[in-house]
Amino acid sequence: MKIHFRKLANADEPLHIHETLDVSELVKGRKDILAVAPLSVDLKALPADADCVNVVGKLNGNVDMLCARCLSEVNSKLNIPFAETFKWLKQPLLPEDEDEELIYIEDEIVDLVPFVEENFVLHLPDSVLCKADCLGLCQTCGQNLNEGTCSCDNTVIDPRLAALKGFFTKQDD
Repeated sequence: MKIHFRKLANADEPLHIHETLDVSELVKGRKDILAVAPLSVDLKALPADADCVNVVGKLNGNVDMLCARCLSEVNSKLNIPFAETFKWLKQPLLPEDEDEELIYIEDEIVDLVPFVEENFVLHLPDSVLCKADCLGLCQTCGQNLNEGTCSCDNTVIDPRLAALKGFFTKQDD
C-alpha cells in the first residue's frame, strides 16, 4: 500500500487503493476483543498543492468484542473515515514552520500501512454494550440479569449507616 509522489503528480487520474489488511496483531493485548476481521481499505490518493498528496477514503471492518456489562459477544461494525495530507519535505524544516495538519515525509515513496493501522486503533471502541439497557451480571452470583433474575440480596447500604442496619430488628435474648 504505497504511493509514489512523482508518479502521482504527473497522473491524470487519482490513484485508487483497494486492499485488505490484517490488523489482528494490533489488538493482541486487548482481552475484550475476541476476534477481528481483516480491514477493508478503500482509499484515493490525489495530488494537492506543490509536493503534497491528499489520501482520503474509508476503512471498514468487523470486531467481535465482549459486552462491558454482561460479557456477551457483540459484533461491532467499523466504518472509519480516512483523511491524511502528506508533504514531501526536501529540506529540514524549522519547528515554527510546521503545519500540524500535514504529515511530513522525507522519501518519495510512502507506505500507508502505518497510517491506516493508526486510524484503526484510534477508532476502536473502548467498550461496547449488547443493548442500551443491558442489566449486566449479578455482583454476588454472576447470573446474567438479561437472561433472568437471581435470589441474591443486592441491597446497597450506605457504609456510613451500616452500623444501624440491625438497630430496628427484633433481637432474641
